Amino acid sequence: MYKTVGESLDTALALKPLVANANHCDVVIAPVFTALKTVADRLEGSNVRVAGQDCSTEIKEGAHTGEVLASMLRDVGVRYVIVGHSERRQFYCETDVQVNRKTHAGLAAGLTVIMCVGETLEQREQGSAQTVVSQQLTAGLSGLTASDLDRIIVAYEPVWAIGTGRTATPEQAQEMHAFIRRVFAERHTKQAGEALRILYGGSVKPDNIVGLMSQADIDGALVGGASLKADSFAEIVNYKR
Repeated sequence: MYKTVGESLDTALALKPLVANANHCDVVIAPVFTALKTVADRLEGSNVRVAGQDCSTEIKEGAHTGEVLASMLRDVGVRYVIVGHSERRQFYCETDVQVNRKTHAGLAAGLTVIMCVGETLEQREQGSAQTVVSQQLTAGLSGLTASDLDRIIVAYEPVWAIGTGRTATPEQAQEMHAFIRRVFAERHTKQAGEALRILYGGSVKPDNIVGLMSQADIDGALVGGASLKADSFAEIVNYKR
């Protein structure tokens, strides 16, 4: 929940030339709802795509005051949507069932869904990190067809490494990413597991992106605070491989 429409647009337009030659990855930004159409319109034709930070569990219009349909996001130029973000789970009590409904809603609208999973510090210290993540992953992706999987991206967010001063090492991140890929493959197919894109989302910054991206099962990053400035986000996108 950062930036006005004008500030969002300024940041997006500053980012655009900085990542224009980034052909090694997909570049996606997720402004606040009020800025989505303005930003999407001005980025049309560029290699920067736009995501919604959330969407409704509903698929059809109705009396759901304050909610935004995934199809409404699509209508204003959005091509991705984030569901199950750790802040939504932690502060707005979202359940795995709601995340699953949002996943289906996003897919029904033709969006690519970035579904977030991750454990808290307490859960990690109790030794239940993998159990928690496996449950979130399995429940959140329940009911998907084989064709749906092409438009699913999973983001691993260790909640204990976000704004706490604690940082997951690249090795810790890799361990969980490999686990997620294995669980996904077991539920679907080995081929689907290998094709799944898994992003890391625990305080990603220009000074740790190289170590993270050198890991075998980390395919990209879900960037938080470092995405609020065009130059720092561009540094992450354009990291030296």
